[in-house]
Amino acid sequence: MPKMKTKSGAKKRLRVRGSGSVKRGQAGKRHILTKRSTKNKRQLRGMTGVHATNAGSVKAMLPYA
Repeated sequence: MPKMKTKSGAKKRLRVRGSGSVKRGQAGKRHILTKRSTKNKRQLRGMTGVHATNAGSVKAMLPYA
C-alpha cells in the first residue's frame, strides 16, 4: 500500500508539540489593523493550540506527525 500524503497547507501552518497536541498561529493579524486596539494586536502574536473539536481533522491532514 502506498504512503499517505500530508496536506501541504497543513504542513506549512501547523506544528505538533512533543505532547502530541497541535499548535497554530493566530488569525487576523495580516491587514486592516487600524480598527484593532493595540492590546488586541498584541494578544494575536504567538501561537495557540488547535481546539479539541478540530484535532481529529488536523491529525488526518498530518498522518505522520
